[in-house]
Amino acid sequence: MNELDFSGKRALIVGGSSGIGNGIAQAYRARGAKVHICGTRPSAAGYIGVEGSDLDGLDYAQLDVSDPRAVDNFRPSFDSLDILVLAQGTVIYSRGEFEMDGFRKVMEVNLMSLMACAAKFHAMLKASKGTLIIISSVAAFHSTKGNPAYNASKTGAYGLTRTLAQAWAEDGIRVNGIAPGLVDTKLTKVTTDNPKRREATIANIPLKRFGTPEDMAGAALFLASPLASYVTGQTLIVDGGLIL
Repeated sequence: MNELDFSGKRALIVGGSSGIGNGIAQAYRARGAKVHICGTRPSAAGYIGVEGSDLDGLDYAQLDVSDPRAVDNFRPSFDSLDILVLAQGTVIYSRGEFEMDGFRKVMEVNLMSLMACAAKFHAMLKASKGTLIIISSVAAFHSTKGNPAYNASKTGAYGLTRTLAQAWAEDGIRVNGIAPGLVDTKLTKVTTDNPKRREATIANIPLKRFGTPEDMAGAALFLASPLASYVTGQTLIVDGGLIL
């Protein structure tokens, strides 16, 4: 038996159009799952040639989770679901999160929409005895001086993971999380494209490299598989040892 064979399973990755979410989406597809993804652009064509976006073989739908009404009004093209991964995320630099408009925007995407999406697909996950995976960040475990909303939202995502795991266990739904360290995506270019910051950050990572979306995908494959059948309410830190 291959516990990482997802043939016959259906997965939805919100935020699966790029970065970590895209890496997770393609990992499930490569192992036989039917994979749906959501992104903010009108169509999949909008991601052609975009770094970190590989939509080959994925079923795309537009969903802007920064708009609560969009989640409420979203009509999926499927009526069953085994795996839901919530990988949406945003950050505002240059102290933009210290302004309330910026703070609210980040909280809406990074935290409020997690609950909205989880609730949206709860019935499908209950029917399949499925799994929910919430992508947070190691920011949940230390301060991030310039990004109060990002920090608060990721800390909230960590708590939401534990609470939904307890609340939905009676429905047969396992809920777990992944807390990435510094992964080289468009959200982290402020560090990865700055030679001085890049060098200083890598010096603090015991494994001496940034993470990749594929690293996060490995954790997501495990958490959705029978190998993790007795795991719920946990957030796996996947950071190369950054916060040891």
